[in-house]
Amino acid sequence: MKVGIIGFGRLGSLISKYMSQDFTLLVHDLHDYSSEIEKIGATPATFEEACDCPIVIPFVPMSEFENCIKKMAPLLKKETLLVDVCSVKEMPVDIMMKHLSKDIQILATHPMFGPDSAKDTLFGTKIAVCPVRIDQELYNKISTYLRSHGIKTIESTPEEHDKQIANTLVLTHLIGRSLIDFDAHRLEIDTKGYRRLLKILETVENDSWQLFEDMNKYNRHAKETRETFLHSLKGVISRLEN
Repeated sequence: MKVGIIGFGRLGSLISKYMSQDFTLLVHDLHDYSSEIEKIGATPATFEEACDCPIVIPFVPMSEFENCIKKMAPLLKKETLLVDVCSVKEMPVDIMMKHLSKDIQILATHPMFGPDSAKDTLFGTKIAVCPVRIDQELYNKISTYLRSHGIKTIESTPEEHDKQIANTLVLTHLIGRSLIDFDAHRLEIDTKGYRRLLKILETVENDSWQLFEDMNKYNRHAKETRETFLHSLKGVISRLEN
């Protein structure tokens, strides 16, 4: 089966590397990654060629997601399955429902892994899925395919996903970015707990600031998480100083 990939950045190239073993991939990017795309066994393609596939997956920044969907909408064939991979779910689902015709199937997903954690294998990873508008038989096939690669699927609503991710991913990146700004690093005299704390840096230091900004901007629950965490931190410091 042909799958169209829009975007060959860090996550797009990672997923493409694995999917090229099982699917015929047509990959489009604004930049010329032809040699890298061909190296993994995929085919460089135009935007139109990628959108002509029965399954299309856009790997674009959240800030560009709506423009991408609007551009894709008139090119998608009836019954095409559009799979998004944004780290928030309410926003992209609203956009897809707004701009895509009712004969386009929609599966909202959030791979709970990235280029660093899944560079060697997908086994043991997780993916959140929101079956917005998809044929049950196709959804079952996709679920079976993911499980066959050792990926645990977690079905959720977009709202519940964003609530939980605000308290996991957003908080982790907030702490990680703060540690980077604090210039936290390995020291000769340290503790196991400190070394574990520094492992958060491995999660965030290779991700762009844009990703951090977008996951906060487009998740309506993120602000509450930031404010609650800051309130707790101030409370601990206040108890210490008083």
